[in-house]
Amino acid sequence: MDSATTLKLSVAGAMLTASMAAIASDKLELNVYTYDSFVSEWGPGPQLKTAFEAECGCTLNFVAAEDGVSILNRARVEKSNTQADVLLGLDNGLMTEATKLGLVQSHSVDTSKITSDLNWSNNQFVPFDYGYFAFIYDAQKIKAPATSFAELLASDASVIYQDPRTSTPGQGLMTWVNKAYGEEAATAWADLAKQTVTVTKGWWEAYSLFLEGGSDYVLSYTTSPAYHVVAEGKDQYKAAEFTEGHIAQVEVAAISAYSDQTELANQFLEFLISNEAQQILPVTNWMLPVIDNVELPEAFEQLVTPQQINLGSDELAENRARWIREWRTAVSQ
Repeated sequence: MDSATTLKLSVAGAMLTASMAAIASDKLELNVYTYDSFVSEWGPGPQLKTAFEAECGCTLNFVAAEDGVSILNRARVEKSNTQADVLLGLDNGLMTEATKLGLVQSHSVDTSKITSDLNWSNNQFVPFDYGYFAFIYDAQKIKAPATSFAELLASDASVIYQDPRTSTPGQGLMTWVNKAYGEEAATAWADLAKQTVTVTKGWWEAYSLFLEGGSDYVLSYTTSPAYHVVAEGKDQYKAAEFTEGHIAQVEVAAISAYSDQTELANQFLEFLISNEAQQILPVTNWMLPVIDNVELPEAFEQLVTPQQINLGSDELAENRARWIREWRTAVSQ
């Protein structure tokens, strides 16, 4: 090969490399704020990232906070300085507050496929899974579990739950106690404080402590036992079904009000309610799917189906600050 040909090939190779680098640099990126367990190696994040990137030809970046309330708090502090295109992991209890704060914008997703069980008609938030808050226990250790808040509070059982200021399960418990006890909520909190081992920032820390033997009960979801059956072959973990009923949590995603990637963000929200994503979520995030006809492991058929306590997002937004003050006062005495 003569020197002229070598030079031509070298120039062509350099031009090709530069062209490929330019193409790579032009690849769209989508930044999604979510919670830490979502992006863990056993959570849905890794599988969803692979599947969506194959669909969009983009780069999906998950940015983890401790829990859903932490996501809201971070977006509220950052405002227009946020890097988030999508907020994923807020829930039905935070929707009103996120809207009033101006943190989200309308989506263009067709939500008609959402199960009628949710009766969904919101143009800013797209649900991606749902479940019911519950106290989980080990049936090998507790033979007669509490069947109500009254029984739990009258027992000497130890409890771990999450902080309502930073955690959606913690906020769910706060709502649950107030809906069940009304004006007597402060007394219930004070009684629960006597049995509380610790209050954690997020779900994962609380559940890990429970599994290590740190308490008799931990606040989680009615779907949590399915994980232990499917992933570990263990069937001793159960959800205590309370006669007062249970608060339902619907986890949602929304486009940040400050995102300049709205087309890609809408594509991601649409993907979250696709058959592909909805097959992944129940067996990685261990919640219920939001569309019908999703094939689930048999373990899901064994879950308790509690009576639902109705709660509107507006009701929580109106009372949240006062309920948190009452909780702090009661547990600090």
